[in-house]
Amino acid sequence: MPDDSKRILVIDAQTAGVSGDMIVGALLDLGANTTNVIEAMSIPKHCLPGCKDLEIAVTDTVRRGIRAKRIDVKVEEEVTRRTAAELLEAASKCLQELQISEKAKRFALDSINTLVSAEAIAHGQSIQEVNLHETASADTLADVIGAAAALDDLGLFTDTTIYSTPVAVGGGLLQFSHGIVSSPAPATLEILRSRGFLTVGGPIEAELATPTGVSLLTTLALESVRFYPPMKPTKVGYGAGTKEFVEMPNILRITLGEPCDFGLSSEEVYVIETNLDDASGELIGYAMDKLLQEGARDVSVIPTLAKKGRPGHLIKIIVDRSSLERVCRILMEETGTLGVRIYACERRILDRESVPVEVTVEDVREVVNVKVAKSTQGQIIQIKPEYDDVKRLAERMGKPLREIEELVKRKAAEILEKH
Repeated sequence: MPDDSKRILVIDAQTAGVSGDMIVGALLDLGANTTNVIEAMSIPKHCLPGCKDLEIAVTDTVRRGIRAKRIDVKVEEEVTRRTAAELLEAASKCLQELQISEKAKRFALDSINTLVSAEAIAHGQSIQEVNLHETASADTLADVIGAAAALDDLGLFTDTTIYSTPVAVGGGLLQFSHGIVSSPAPATLEILRSRGFLTVGGPIEAELATPTGVSLLTTLALESVRFYPPMKPTKVGYGAGTKEFVEMPNILRITLGEPCDFGLSSEEVYVIETNLDDASGELIGYAMDKLLQEGARDVSVIPTLAKKGRPGHLIKIIVDRSSLERVCRILMEETGTLGVRIYACERRILDRESVPVEVTVEDVREVVNVKVAKSTQGQIIQIKPEYDDVKRLAERMGKPLREIEELVKRKAAEILEKH
């Protein structure tokens, strides 16, 4: 994940989940203008049919010893449900009255669309048909508009890369307009599923992630990561949830920081490993080829001494999350291993690119793809020609592979340094 942004924002929802009011509270704690945000959140009172009264209050509170900002939204409504179309129309009217950037308005509308789309899918209806209950209340609209206004006030729609940690969804049962269901609510789970965000159950039996909260989170964050990216924290904001839990502080933490200028990119990968002591070299070699074809980033085979003094092999595979299950299945099918170990890890890599370079070797002209790694200052650190291209050229010229590889590297370096 190369990062040219001037700032990094991490929304840490892995302890107490996320809700709309927690996001707004944490952003106010980061320094957003409280008066402006409250004014923005009060606008639905004039734009949402059926909203009789809407009051917003911001207070400092403490959750299990940690200070946080608490948003208290009091709503008096004349209706108990609205259509998705009514909510979207009201959102558009509210945003027309707001003096915020176009990016902030687009974020608010995208968040509402994410929310109503998930509700429609959960109900098996179109957006035009679905009727909303809790998610169409005035406080939902207030939270979305408040988040947009606070983010805009902090300048976070510009030059900022935003990440989310895995979302704690709680557990147990919850009661809402459709009766008793398991936590998380259907719309919440649909949003997290469709956006591919990491989730964790617990740590308590309660609804921790709300549909409004995850719609804001998934619209805002670039991706969901297990670990904080390399950064220098500059500010931390805490937003309090409504409930007080004995087991943990009911807070959402948002950390603002600056990228660490190490000239390295950061990415999360998974490592799969298993021990083999009864597989032939031919079988392992075939499995390696199959794993690489099916999405493995890299496969290593390390000789080892297994139990009872048997010679064995440790197979280690690097994969993306999207390929994890498929690669595990292939590894077990091809090697006969009864189990594998999996762990997530974060790695640092130099920014690199594949560049086609036309080289001439003894009057033979050939295009060779070359991997080029550079420092942040643009200095070339490594040049590595693609094996298949070098092999093709070596066979064409009838020369040793090693000799052609060195020749191509020199020629490629001369060409690239001129540019």
